[in-house]
Amino acid sequence: MAIHGEVEAAANDEHQVYEKDVAQVKVIKGGEAFNQAMIAEPPRTWSRRSLILYACSIVGFFCSTCNGFDGAMFNSLLALQQFKDYFNVENNGAWTGIVTSMYAIGGVVAIPFIGPAIDTWGRRVGIYIGAISIVLGTIIQSTTLHSSNPIGQFMGGRFLLGWGVAIVAAAGPTYVVEVSHPAHRGVVTAFYNTFWFVGSILAAGAARGAAHLNGNPAWQIPVWLQLAFPSLCILLTWLLPESPRWLYVHGKRDKAKALLAAYHGDGSPDSIWVEMQLKEYEEYLEMDGADKRWWDYRALFKNRASCYRLACNCTISIFSQWAGNGPISYFISAVLDTAGIRDSITQLNLNLGLNVMQFCLALFGASLVDKVGRRPLLLFANIGCSIIWIGATVSSSIVARTASPASGKAVVAMIFLFDAVYSIGFTPMQALYPVEVLSFEMRAKGMAFSNLAVNAATLVNQFAYPVALQKIGWKTYLVFVIWCPIQAIVIYFFIPETKNRTLEELDDIFNSKNPRKSSLEKKKLALDADANILIVEDA
Repeated sequence: MAIHGEVEAAANDEHQVYEKDVAQVKVIKGGEAFNQAMIAEPPRTWSRRSLILYACSIVGFFCSTCNGFDGAMFNSLLALQQFKDYFNVENNGAWTGIVTSMYAIGGVVAIPFIGPAIDTWGRRVGIYIGAISIVLGTIIQSTTLHSSNPIGQFMGGRFLLGWGVAIVAAAGPTYVVEVSHPAHRGVVTAFYNTFWFVGSILAAGAARGAAHLNGNPAWQIPVWLQLAFPSLCILLTWLLPESPRWLYVHGKRDKAKALLAAYHGDGSPDSIWVEMQLKEYEEYLEMDGADKRWWDYRALFKNRASCYRLACNCTISIFSQWAGNGPISYFISAVLDTAGIRDSITQLNLNLGLNVMQFCLALFGASLVDKVGRRPLLLFANIGCSIIWIGATVSSSIVARTASPASGKAVVAMIFLFDAVYSIGFTPMQALYPVEVLSFEMRAKGMAFSNLAVNAATLVNQFAYPVALQKIGWKTYLVFVIWCPIQAIVIYFFIPETKNRTLEELDDIFNSKNPRKSSLEKKKLALDADANILIVEDA
């Protein structure tokens, strides 16, 4: 074979590699150690231990469900006449923006507490603290019938909900990405955000089922049901294994090794996956890093690589909120009004149908993150959304001029198409990409910055868009026609690919001169019969 001649020519004088030493040659994208482990010891995806670890991750997924329930619940409340009558409001305008913004403001206020909650006592405690706050916020929000100031109390409950969700939204994906097997990390962590729709479907279904009730029970039932998933987090968190990386840097190396052997090595401490990760922990993890000091944020800005990581984290977090999902996620009732669909039951039916469709397509998108890669999915989402917004803008403008039923149906079709594209390309990335681009020392505090970026972007969505929909209607959509292509350009030129690498191997990508270019390079590995790497060449 020609490669054998290339291998022999590339061998140095100190360690001559002969043709007979080479058992196979692989062209790879990704980290060398990761690909070597995949060849030498292919992971057992459906083993009993893997299934147990997936079950632990599902508890982490409930953090996303808490967030999804609120998004769909408030969306549904704005379509319920009983809710609007009780608070004397409409589904758009300044009041709607202010009340929904209280949720985002709570998330911003939580930012200084995210790092300490997750770093100091472990990832599980971070989930627990956030879930407790969500439960308290739900109770406050649900008992406004007995308040002399129901609007103020409702806003206070939403503030506390936002505070708690900000913490679980950082703790959940941090836990999942760190506890997952390296070979399954991408898909499992991508599934995290698909569980947003489990909450949204249940909330939309509860609101639809209660819509025929008279008076306040119509909106009280879905509000009280918001207790379900944070309560499960509170009850189940203590049954989970802790993150092996957190155990390792806190001096519990034997526990970290035992956990890796049990769940990543299929019970064997001599597994190549266990040995590889322990070696990387020793090489890459800071034993006295900024994660040990609640006040120390220097790790986020200490060098070019750290700044690039944080920029990637915040960029994808913001882009995921500014693709046009904001008006649809929280204000679909007002969006449907612009399409001439004003019946509340029809709006609730469409909202429920959207959530079911999005969940199925998000699961499909999550299954592609390691096959297709992160960058192609993000580019597909932004280019696709831009094209769809052109159709939605044209259709809505016709509805505004002629009240055409056909154009109204076209707007609804565009909303479904938008959510389909967004669910495949963006939904799996919203939790996966921001958390995996951060190093361990940066991860908890970096996710706090991610939450800051999300909440800042959400404040625009929740305050500006309802006013814009009220004042200029369909012309609001022109913003997304222009902005989505800009997002695609930024992703193409600056965002690195992260698939086929361990979390620690990403250090080499971000330390390179051009992280995006480095992440896309192919390498040629020559391996012996035991899958040991003999030579590495550029492909």
